[in-house]
Amino acid sequence: MEPAWAKGYTEEDYYKLPEEVRAELIDGQFYYMAAPSRIHQKILMELSGTIRDYLKARKGSCEVYPAPFAVKLYQDKTTIVEPDISVICDVDKLTDRGCTGAPDWVVEIVSPSTSSHDYIRKLNLYANAGVREYWIINPQNRTVLVYFFEEAAFEVGQYTFQDKIKVNIYDDLWIDFAELI
Repeated sequence: MEPAWAKGYTEEDYYKLPEEVRAELIDGQFYYMAAPSRIHQKILMELSGTIRDYLKARKGSCEVYPAPFAVKLYQDKTTIVEPDISVICDVDKLTDRGCTGAPDWVVEIVSPSTSSHDYIRKLNLYANAGVREYWIINPQNRTVLVYFFEEAAFEVGQYTFQDKIKVNIYDDLWIDFAELI
């Protein structure tokens, strides 16, 4: 007889986790997350606020959600992630539990324990799910990788915290990391 864990976990298992447990469900496996550092939280708050202010000023349909915020990328019920920041422009994807489908823009702030998770596993996951833009912010190296998956072009840019970075999915949004943190 096959053990229960060999079948993998599902969306139902994810929502049964205690509220204080932070985990992501990817391809039926749980990946537990440690509490974020102070600099992680500072970047999260400042960047979320900058994005929120931009979206409010333009009165568009896009909305920004900082973690914890559940994003069910596929209908298969075996993958639910919690990006540090999710920007969703199709309000039909929003549910009481989070987002169903790919956000337009995802930001992950790397911690030493999650770096390979964010740089490899989630990069592929987001690209395949249809995320339009993916940023990986590394506070330790003070770098930002920007992946733009729009159309047939796959673009990647590497920046530092001294740069002013263009958000590709918007015509006029630039993030100035020197002013941000």
